Amino acid sequence: MIRYTAIATVVLSSLLAAQSRTFSMDECVNRYDAAKVESTKAGAQYWFADKAFLDGRTLKMSIVRPNEATHAPHRHEEDEFFFVLEGTAEFFLNGEKRTVGPLTSLYCPPQSEHGIRNAGTTELKYLVIKKYRTMK
Repeated sequence: MIRYTAIATVVLSSLLAAQSRTFSMDECVNRYDAAKVESTKAGAQYWFADKAFLDGRTLKMSIVRPNEATHAPHRHEEDEFFFVLEGTAEFFLNGEKRTVGPLTSLYCPPQSEHGIRNAGTTELKYLVIKKYRTMK
């Protein structure tokens, strides 16, 4: 019982911290700005919300050239979502592969081996939604 109370306290304090912060309209609206795009080895990325915005929650758009990947399949402690906007993606999850198109959501559980690559002939654009652990 004490363990569950401690977990609930941590979760609630995180939520309360987010709710107690006041956000301006400018902070809440983030339009894509080509001047803020960062180049990567496989294409580019744009952070709509980076780790510093709010308790480790992030929203990033990745743009990947045909037949490339941002990195090899990997594992990490956080779970993660990919949401395909444009193009054809090959999704890797724990040794399996699936090819998907636009308007497809892909979930990567914690510690799963996962990855995504462009399997098409046009740019692949997808969102990455992830919550990093924050150090306090």
